[in-house]
Amino acid sequence: MAKPHVLMLPFPAQGHVTPLMELSHRLVDHGFEVTFVNTEVYHARVLSALPPAAGGAAALGGIRLASIPDGLAKDDDRKDLSKLVDSCYRHMPGHLERLVAELEAAGRPKVTWLVGDLNLGVCYEAAKNLGIKVASFWPESAACLAIMLSVPKLIEEGLFNDQGWAERDEAFQLVPGTPPLHTSLMPWMDKMGKPVGEPAVFEAITRFNEFYNLADVVICNSFHEAEAAALKLFSTNILPIGPLFADQELQKPVGHFLPEDARCIKWLDAQPDGSVVYVAFGSLAVFDPRQFVELAEGLELTGCPFLWVVRPDFTAGLNKAWLAEFQKRVASTGIIVSWCSQQQVLAHRAVACFVSHCGWNSTTEGVRNGVPFLCWPYFFDQFLDRSYITNVWRTGLELSPSADGIVTKEELRSKVEQVLGDREIKKRAWLLMDAARRCIGESGSSHKNFTTLVNLLGK
Repeated sequence: MAKPHVLMLPFPAQGHVTPLMELSHRLVDHGFEVTFVNTEVYHARVLSALPPAAGGAAALGGIRLASIPDGLAKDDDRKDLSKLVDSCYRHMPGHLERLVAELEAAGRPKVTWLVGDLNLGVCYEAAKNLGIKVASFWPESAACLAIMLSVPKLIEEGLFNDQGWAERDEAFQLVPGTPPLHTSLMPWMDKMGKPVGEPAVFEAITRFNEFYNLADVVICNSFHEAEAAALKLFSTNILPIGPLFADQELQKPVGHFLPEDARCIKWLDAQPDGSVVYVAFGSLAVFDPRQFVELAEGLELTGCPFLWVVRPDFTAGLNKAWLAEFQKRVASTGIIVSWCSQQQVLAHRAVACFVSHCGWNSTTEGVRNGVPFLCWPYFFDQFLDRSYITNVWRTGLELSPSADGIVTKEELRSKVEQVLGDREIKKRAWLLMDAARRCIGESGSSHKNFTTLVNLLGK
């Protein structure tokens, strides 16, 4: 009998690919055939980032990788989110239909389910037209999803206009127990209160209810104890199955766009327990040279060992001579890498705290390992995640910029000292870690929800 065949479709961004790749590994382990569909550009990057020693694509352990065009020209700027979203929405549904036909023509088992990112919900109707059921995957917090689905109501109530700009300057909270948020820091905005990717991104968000209602089931990378109040807002059946991870050993590739620096774990192995400040800002945040220098000198001021992830495109125009001199000064205490296996790093005994942009994957990975946070959000749902960390769970502190918008080296040193010296923060982080691990354990709520999902997808 043929294995049930599931198509996985993430929005083309690292933070969307990772959790769906983790879920894919879990489904393969449960006997599914999985075809993972990236856009062509990111498909190529995932392949080139795979470690050669792991056997390349074969290391994806049963996950077949496929690609479809995003509709943009090869040299178009895919960091222009308005252009990317607009093109994906216009072109990807048709390309997805063609891919399904190609898979069937090649003799692959019939695709029975699409596990598709709600951010690409425009593809759900194409799947339905082919007789494929839809599991809508939400890669951010349940509170974020509840806000997105409330957008028409929030516009009607006059909090925002139909372009996503705040009409009122006030704090906002869905219900008690969910993170309080200012109207200028909503999950479609940057830190200046401007909607990101105008106009296409907010236009897409206004269609989320339409996409959500097309789904046969909705799943999210969260867990009950972290988001009890937010999860109560959903009348339809939503299955929180997080925190997601690919395998217990954290060895399986999860679709990184950049090669991992193999030095990280060896370097951490040589550090004392609970001593290292881990610093990483995800795949999209960028710093100007002045802020980069303040961060670097702040890490030096702490006197703590640090592991800092600096992507090749993280800062433009930095003085290379200054950076070389800085690296020489901190060579005995710090290491700078271009990318790492973050799950392995956060699970390491040496890590003391996490200076983070507070993307949801980073947030749940820190939570799963009981690591306190220093929060430095950049845009989108990261402000909401910071509010969870600092206001609801109280497992970290916020880094506050000065009047000119710069987080100073003195602010970083002071907050590192505070978070490392605060036993209550550490205790709350450990309690939340225990709750997360119970949820994904044998009789936990996320484990039961995952079993429900497996049974559904197997029908």
